[in-house]
Amino acid sequence: MMHLLKTLAITLAIMLAVPAIAVASSPYEEYIERYSQLAVEHQESYGIPASITLAQGLLESAAGRSTLAAKANNHFGIKCHKDWKGKTVRRDDDARDECFRAYNTPEESFDDHSRFLRRDRYSRLFRLDVTDYQAWARGLRECGYATDPNYAARLITIIERYSLYVFDSPDMRDVEATVAFIADNLVRSHPVRRSRGLHYVVATPGDTYASIAREFNIKKKKLMGFNDARHDGEIKAWEEVYLEEKLDTAPEGVGSATIGEGESVHSLSQRFGMKMEAIKALNRKAKDEPGTRLRLR
Repeated sequence: MMHLLKTLAITLAIMLAVPAIAVASSPYEEYIERYSQLAVEHQESYGIPASITLAQGLLESAAGRSTLAAKANNHFGIKCHKDWKGKTVRRDDDARDECFRAYNTPEESFDDHSRFLRRDRYSRLFRLDVTDYQAWARGLRECGYATDPNYAARLITIIERYSLYVFDSPDMRDVEATVAFIADNLVRSHPVRRSRGLHYVVATPGDTYASIAREFNIKKKKLMGFNDARHDGEIKAWEEVYLEEKLDTAPEGVGSATIGEGESVHSLSQRFGMKMEAIKALNRKAKDEPGTRLRLR
């Protein structure tokens, strides 16, 4: 008995001496915590919803982890354009070796993003209510900010998963409390969206085909078949997961696409809701690697 009590005392002493290990938040939550105040300040200065700024930063930079963000502090995927006089960096995107803006700090990227959206091309967005994040997301896509046909759906999914719309409220002043609220109230369900008649959801960090199959009462094997997935595992964040069979053709007006950083033939198949076998049939000798241009028609 004395030996047992001694062992318990030693164990308790060790437990008290070792500090509790905090549960690490995700890179997305850390990004929100780091840049939410800046996004709120930009809303007040430029009239751009803080939720939109944060969602675009999270998506375009993979929460600050993309090569473009890490090497060039470019958090919004803004390309050079003719009027850019600053530093640049090259990477494959819609085409090979495209020119992107480079900044000294992430904060410079946020500043340039806000000024970029104040151009005439996006002027109609500023007639929208600053709290109407859905209209802003759709407007960005319609004004040509991105070529991704589901760009608005991705932004809306990010905003709703992390309740980023709370930052848009003019009465929101306690950013720290808001960040804590978001961490405690992550939305776990997946709203069903529709594109070209196809029903799909947008995967969030940690999703697997098994977890989404359970949510929608679909057999995992069937869901994986819809999405040309050979193996289950964590799905790429913010990628489409189709709830029905994809199509044999690309969206109207889309004739080709380039595999970008961190993408694959499968990524483009998901983006455009087009079966992988249909893409491969049009590109029999194409390599499945960034920079490869694929025919979609």
